[in-house]
Amino acid sequence: MIPKMENHDVHHLITGCGTNFEDEIAMQYLLLGNGKLNAHLLAAIVLGTFILPEYVKIYIKAYRKGQNMRTFHHWDFEELLWQNFDHVKDFIQQKETIVLH
Repeated sequence: MIPKMENHDVHHLITGCGTNFEDEIAMQYLLLGNGKLNAHLLAAIVLGTFILPEYVKIYIKAYRKGQNMRTFHHWDFEELLWQNFDHVKDFIQQKETIVLH
């Protein structure tokens, strides 16, 4: 097994991103919008955008979607296996709100 690939697969399930090439790039944009930043992610974004620039609108939409989700890119999903997946997915889809007192 490749370390962290399980989280990558869960990211597909949570975000609804497919597994074809342009969807993989869109998911990297979504993760960037969600706050993730590393060399692999940046390389995938640069290369994917260069190879498939016709999907740039989809990539931007994915980035914004990531911004509007709770920050989840760093979660260890193995610890959440006992949770109802739909509840976890719904929780992540909701942007954190600041409560002013």
